[in-house]
Amino acid sequence: MTYDDPAPRVAPLDLPWRPANASGLTQLGSTFATPTAPTALPAAHWVARNDRLRAELSLPSEFWTQHDTLQALTGNVVLTGSSPYASVYSGHQFGQWAGQLGDGRALNLGDIDTPFGPQTLQLKGAGPTPYSRRGDGRAVLRSSIREYLASEAMHGLGVATTRALCVTGSPGLVRREEVETAAVVTRMAPSFVRFGHFEHFASNGLIDELQALADWVVAQHMPHLQALQGPARYTGLLQAITHSTAELMAQWQAVGFCHGVMNTDNMSVLGLTLDYGPFQFLDAFDPSHICNHSDHQGRYAYARQPQVAYWNLFCLGQALMPLIDEQAPALAALERYKDAFPAALDARMRAKLGLHNAAEGDRALVETLLKAMHQDRVDYTVFWRRLSHAVGESASVTHAFEPVRDLFLHREVFDAWLSSYQTRMAADCATGDAASSDLSPLSNQARSQAMLQVNPKFILRNHLGELAIRQAKTGDFSMVQDLCDVLHQPFDEHPAFEAWAGLAPEWASSIEISCSS
Repeated sequence: MTYDDPAPRVAPLDLPWRPANASGLTQLGSTFATPTAPTALPAAHWVARNDRLRAELSLPSEFWTQHDTLQALTGNVVLTGSSPYASVYSGHQFGQWAGQLGDGRALNLGDIDTPFGPQTLQLKGAGPTPYSRRGDGRAVLRSSIREYLASEAMHGLGVATTRALCVTGSPGLVRREEVETAAVVTRMAPSFVRFGHFEHFASNGLIDELQALADWVVAQHMPHLQALQGPARYTGLLQAITHSTAELMAQWQAVGFCHGVMNTDNMSVLGLTLDYGPFQFLDAFDPSHICNHSDHQGRYAYARQPQVAYWNLFCLGQALMPLIDEQAPALAALERYKDAFPAALDARMRAKLGLHNAAEGDRALVETLLKAMHQDRVDYTVFWRRLSHAVGESASVTHAFEPVRDLFLHREVFDAWLSSYQTRMAADCATGDAASSDLSPLSNQARSQAMLQVNPKFILRNHLGELAIRQAKTGDFSMVQDLCDVLHQPFDEHPAFEAWAGLAPEWASSIEISCSS
């Protein structure tokens, strides 16, 4: 791959770059990856630096202050060892075929070796690419801060996600709903390959390329499938993606996360949360909540996410049909979602309730609770955290569940559910072997401690992100950093930031988030 850009080459900043011929989609050639240089921004400055991730990557402590780090991660210079490229993909957007899309404002810098395997570094907002579709290829400060915080918040919660290394800003202007300043977020993932990559080659009849892409994904990320030959390998690929997608949907639903734009081009083949635009964590529990102001039909409402994921998987399955050949094995692979998703969600909801063993009636217990929470618009995160504490205190405090009860208007409904829940807890046992004869009741304290490790105290509420963005627009980035530090450890108490764990203020419901967010 060759470059005609005038950007200077500088020292590699101690980044352990993999060779271009062993880095991301560049291995597959120009049909998949188009060499694209970033476009410079004026007067770059730091907005946020993720030192925790820097340490996890084993980068030196002086990484942020090394010469040209800031310029390189703004896209103002191209590093020696880096081979920037944009990739092409297609996809379905809001249920309609959109045709060719691609990395319109994302540039893959290349792959680096890390303690947890090769990772692709990507700049989002570093200028136009061949796939920008008349767009400017830029991101604004507002959206970049949201993506940075959301990526790390999801990681802190244990949800599969891309990561964010830093955000840089510039006084350069970008026009969205209004004129805003530009920013660039450096993202990281084992791969940014999407369902839409497969749809692109299938829709254009490029079957050799489709097979090359499928074989590459298997070789790089699913080596356990390499021994399979012919259609069996691609059926196995579809089955693996179905399973990881089902797990991801269970994670989203359990933490109350709304993605907002579940187009097929925003779906990762590795089961990662990808592309944080109009996302939101639920405040009041509402299954029909729509977080995307642009989603006028409510296609991507919270409760619809699992079904939309299933629909997207069928689009992927259709794209893989030239390699799978027969419909029956493809359908069988997709049908596994119907068991994998509810099983994964049931397990997560049992953990949120502190239940060690599965029992008949657990799903009904959860559904009754969620119905009551919806009826009274109970705050999703506050409820689970208060319940976790109440369980631990209930052995010694007479009215331990009163703070939980106070969240409900229909107290009698909650009381009835609590009675069922206490009966279920009394029957629950602690053992690693359900067939063991030495089953023993799980203590309230042990149950509470387990619950506090899965029911976070802190989430990235919309109003917290908005407050951080407002401060950042004045040049004060301290709340961005503090929020990121807290969200890295959302299950801890963080007494200095107690206010961030409270109920959302009334004005939070007026925040509108669109795709440009």
